[in-house]
Amino acid sequence: MFERTLFKEEHEQFRTAVRRFMETEVQPNRERWEEQGYVDREVWTKAGAAGFLCPSMPEQYGGAEAGRLYSAVLIEELARIGDSGIGFGLHSEIVAPYLLHYGSEDLKQRYLPKMASGEMIGAIAMTEPSAGSDLQGIRTTAQRVKSGEGDHWVLNGSKTFITNGWHSDLVIVVAKTDPSKGHKGISLFVVDTAMEGFAKGKRLKKVGMKAQDTAELFFDNVRVPAENLLGDEGGGFVYLMQELPWERMQIALSAVAGAEAALAWTTAYAHERKAFGQEIMAFQNTRFTLAEVKTEVQIARVFVDRCMELLEDKKLDAVDASMAKYWTTDLQCKVIDACLQLHGGYGYMWEYPIARAFADARVQRIYGGTNEIMKEIISRTL
Repeated sequence: MFERTLFKEEHEQFRTAVRRFMETEVQPNRERWEEQGYVDREVWTKAGAAGFLCPSMPEQYGGAEAGRLYSAVLIEELARIGDSGIGFGLHSEIVAPYLLHYGSEDLKQRYLPKMASGEMIGAIAMTEPSAGSDLQGIRTTAQRVKSGEGDHWVLNGSKTFITNGWHSDLVIVVAKTDPSKGHKGISLFVVDTAMEGFAKGKRLKKVGMKAQDTAELFFDNVRVPAENLLGDEGGGFVYLMQELPWERMQIALSAVAGAEAALAWTTAYAHERKAFGQEIMAFQNTRFTLAEVKTEVQIARVFVDRCMELLEDKKLDAVDASMAKYWTTDLQCKVIDACLQLHGGYGYMWEYPIARAFADARVQRIYGGTNEIMKEIISRTL
């Protein structure tokens, strides 16, 4: 494998600390969390105390003012141990940046420090029962009301497939403030889950990611203060498009790290498992399959690291991010399927990490914009 040049010594020192945290606080609890359908809140406060939440946020809001590469380390280490239950990445690198970039100073002071400490957990509510990748098709609405009781928005609608939804204390909600204007009528709001009229539905049972609390959210005449509007009215769609490249890079980072983990597990298994009196690594089919996997994973690693360099230089565009998201997640599923096959019947047993990875990886090609949408974005440049 090529030596990676993306990270410096301080990033690798951070990686060592993160890896220790994952091995002591996450891995021992994973099976229990999968059975209960959510992770313990305690792991969030422990991560906050260790400085693993919102590391890229400015110090004045409780962060470490570190670069995104530190968050990349966190994403990779979660994928390396095969954990899909903890929504740190979405909380720290999707929800918090919306507040930082588009929120008022009051909103930043009120929520970001508590997000950095793990006291509050953030979620973002885009997807609806009738609108997935088509954000312009959302039906959740927000109407502005000015009365003697103050200036506020009245929010109505529902959302589904919301990561961190059941644990959430604050939610960035995508809503239509002027349905007649299409995408120019979409706005973003910060909704505190303690607001009257807000309700959490059941935790959704999924094919994989069983420890990740994914929930439905409902808004019934929720009165949202006017100052909880993020940025300008009608600017929501543009804000979403500006943040999506980094979100898609996070998926690509986890996809490559997940594929690398699958290769490592399977290589070790192929040396341990014997068939017909010899290690299965001795069979040409095993060696050739793993040789192909190793080559393709290396290609993916180099491409994604280059995309991260462009991101750090503020040169990564939506097309490059879409390429990274689509190709690496397709590859991740291909790699894991090949590795599971080499495990034989044991690969289908939940106790083996390759089985969990097989179930968890499939959604990577769906969320963050389906891979078909990624191809549509790329095709517009032809």
